[in-house]
Amino acid sequence: MTRTTRILRATALLASATLAAPLAAQTKTPAPSEAGQTRNPATPTVTSYPAAAAGDGATTNGFNLSRWAEDWSSYRDPKKRDDPLDRLKYLPLDGDGDIYLTLSGELRLRVNHTTNPNLRDLPAQRQDINRIVAGADLHVGPHLRGFVEVAHGGIGGVELGVPAATLRNDLVVQQAFVEGDVEAAGVSFGLRYGRQEFTDGPNLLVSQRDNNTIRYTLNGWRGWARSATLRADLFDLKPTAYGDLGTDDDISDPARRFSGITMGWAVPKSWFGGSKLYVDPFFWRRRNNVGAWGGRIGPAERFYAGTRIWGDAGPLTIDWSANHQFGTYINQKIDAWQVFLAQTYRLGKPATAPRIGFHVDYASGGGGYGDGKLRDAYAPFGNNIYYSYQLFLTPSNLIAAAPNVTFSPLRNLRVTAEYQFTWRDDVRDAVYRANGQPFAGTQRFGARKIADVARLQAVWTISPRLSVTGRYEHLAAGPALTDAGYKSSDFLAGWISFRF
Repeated sequence: MTRTTRILRATALLASATLAAPLAAQTKTPAPSEAGQTRNPATPTVTSYPAAAAGDGATTNGFNLSRWAEDWSSYRDPKKRDDPLDRLKYLPLDGDGDIYLTLSGELRLRVNHTTNPNLRDLPAQRQDINRIVAGADLHVGPHLRGFVEVAHGGIGGVELGVPAATLRNDLVVQQAFVEGDVEAAGVSFGLRYGRQEFTDGPNLLVSQRDNNTIRYTLNGWRGWARSATLRADLFDLKPTAYGDLGTDDDISDPARRFSGITMGWAVPKSWFGGSKLYVDPFFWRRRNNVGAWGGRIGPAERFYAGTRIWGDAGPLTIDWSANHQFGTYINQKIDAWQVFLAQTYRLGKPATAPRIGFHVDYASGGGGYGDGKLRDAYAPFGNNIYYSYQLFLTPSNLIAAAPNVTFSPLRNLRVTAEYQFTWRDDVRDAVYRANGQPFAGTQRFGARKIADVARLQAVWTISPRLSVTGRYEHLAAGPALTDAGYKSSDFLAGWISFRF
């Protein structure tokens, strides 16, 4: 059998396995987590755009939240493998090793405890959650690959109510896609089609939502062109509407669609005395036939025009973004803004040195219960835990300011403490939670202060594969909530995660 024949056969197998699924249904630094978020070409022949800024998230010690963004091709050399699990990262399927398989998996056991769930005077809720994920990444030569990932989510406990399909799901095809790329004139062109995670933009607008048991995925295509310092990514995607029984009830949501372009420019490293900074303009469109504001349901078309500036300049790390949102919701014009300004400063040269920082954020509000312009800002599918581990706040009608500090009291242990002040932008509009729903009745009271939120997170990285995380949060409800009958709440969570 010739090498060409082997590649053609593997390609056919890859296409049939991955296209059907989405349509049918060593320093021990912390591994990637839901609090922060690329594809590394195995054999680049052109000077590629920096992998960490290509829109696929951050890779630490070889691991990425999106497992397909990991590059384990170096394990072709047996001398670089440290244990039997390393062998699973590079399984050659032909004599030359050009066709190979990378296997991945995760087991996460987690417990959440919440007092006054939904900020009501109710018995405390306990969630006992497990997540099991298995993935396979097939590389057919240097320019073609396919990825399939299945996941299971289980939940038990007390006062559960009706768990969402992202918490309880017997089996789901979480991701399944094919991807190819070519190189011409010093530029890499690529296309990915199928069910996939999408993180190409500010984390507060788009993320995998790793806090969930089953992650947020979309269906469709994403294409890109990347040179050494410039890139452009285009996409047209529909969210996955998960059922909770098995793989047959997970479909592309016919009511929602997300499309657009994200660009990138790698600022010369010589600027600012040696830096790794990136400028990412974006223009997106989100369509939703069942949008909901103020008790009304109807079609919405929202455009996002914005820019993100982020990266490192010496000891300073920044993540700044702003976007203007416009379009229509039923008979209302949309005119909304979001500005997110986060920065930290490293107190020392080591990467693990303490950091002090703060973030200031603005998300406009107003019009959710009126007939004028709709000024409520909205994040398509952002990182919901950024303002509240309990998912009680979201960047709609919100102003937040939060100083924070990160330090390592022990080796491989990183602790972050934060105190956040939050207010409403428009007191005539509601306070909104992470699922986009209002806290009912808050629009009828005129107080501006929403809450103070004290948060503490500790991550113990036992090894690059094994970590233990603990979280505590106290949300002290302000008059914007208490005037409408809502209460303060405490949240405690802990989990252990093993990945390979």
